[in-house]
Amino acid sequence: MPQRTCLAIVLAAGEGTRMRTSLPKALHAIGGRTLLEHVLSAVSGADIALVVGPDHGALETAAKKLVPDAQVFVQRERLGTAHAVLAAKAALEKKHDDILVMFADTPLVRAETLTQLRAALAQGAAVAVLGFKPVDPTGYGRLVMKGDDLTAIVEHRDASDEQRKIDFVNGGLMALSGAHALTILQRIDNANAKGEYYLTDAVAIARDMGLKAVAIETAEDDVLGINTKAQLAQAEAVLQNRLRNAAMEAGVTMVAPETVFLSTDTKFGNDVTIEPNVVFGLGVTVDDGAVIRAFSHLEGAHVGKGARVGPYARLRPGAELGADVHIGNFVEVKAAKIEDGAKANHLSYIGDARVGAGANIGAGTITCNYDGINKHLTDIGAGSFIGSNSALVAPVKIGDGAYIGSGSVITKNVPADALALERSEQTVKEGWAKKVQALKAAKAKKK
Repeated sequence: MPQRTCLAIVLAAGEGTRMRTSLPKALHAIGGRTLLEHVLSAVSGADIALVVGPDHGALETAAKKLVPDAQVFVQRERLGTAHAVLAAKAALEKKHDDILVMFADTPLVRAETLTQLRAALAQGAAVAVLGFKPVDPTGYGRLVMKGDDLTAIVEHRDASDEQRKIDFVNGGLMALSGAHALTILQRIDNANAKGEYYLTDAVAIARDMGLKAVAIETAEDDVLGINTKAQLAQAEAVLQNRLRNAAMEAGVTMVAPETVFLSTDTKFGNDVTIEPNVVFGLGVTVDDGAVIRAFSHLEGAHVGKGARVGPYARLRPGAELGADVHIGNFVEVKAAKIEDGAKANHLSYIGDARVGAGANIGAGTITCNYDGINKHLTDIGAGSFIGSNSALVAPVKIGDGAYIGSGSVITKNVPADALALERSEQTVKEGWAKKVQALKAAKAKKK
């Protein structure tokens, strides 16, 4: 059987103002990915038609970045969902096999759910609607069924008392047969109290044309729409539960999973352990056997096999940890390669650097990488020992096996196996503290 073609029409025209922000609703993020990106990811491989409102160039830019050949259409007047879909008439006229109508503020729909909708079209339906059963159906359009057939979608305000007892409701997303979509949509009128063109009328029109309409049941989370910051947080919670469960199913150990926050692209190897209160930003890969200790934050980082991170560590973009590396409490790593077996166990900053295999970075050590204009590299050789409270002023190279004395400020290269010290001579004044204490006591008596 030849593969069916698909057009996904993503509606992002009705932005609203309930988010209390200047950022377009669809560009808010959950799991490190914008709502729009979640929706587009769910229809990967389909042709994309994005419908936006006037003056939403940011949405077009975002869509083109994700799907360069996406078509963008503008709905200049907001006259209902069917009117928005018809803004993409030029795309509809290409007669794809399947048409998916989606919403940019409904980011949690899964690819497998959309596959079910498309399967209904392949089996002969002209319209397939996504429905769910909420705890409280009040306010939702009811899906009126007759056996396996969907006969109508009745809005709550128009429903009879008997229809309001129906607990199967409209989730909003819809699939249309490409052979009939344009005809169905163009027959929808605005003879209703709001004077708008409702996509839900497609069901009754399809049946009037002698065509089949069906409803596919899904979980309520799949069709969770976002109009407020509270709903954004609710969607984040749902997504995090999905990501955590998937990670644990794959073998990751989470001591307190409800406190761990993941990004959609976080990758784990086997036998990884994550302690409580850890945040993974975008672009993090954790290899086999690594342990991420409590209260650590990772972003754009690669953690090698058997490495230990934290507690209270921060890995910023470009941090690359080799096998068995130890990054301890209050250590920050940025744009630095820490090679196998190296250790920085506490209170250090390693930025724009290479730390050779087996090197030891003492407490309080920093790489002074920024001169106010440019960033510079610090190269720390394999097996070297950097004493506590040292400052390595880049660009500088510490040779293999070299020692840096504690409290040194190193501004010049240090050869391999050498000892470098940079301190002023210690001065001791006997009895000085006792004299100062006596003076303080005398002043206190005079008051």
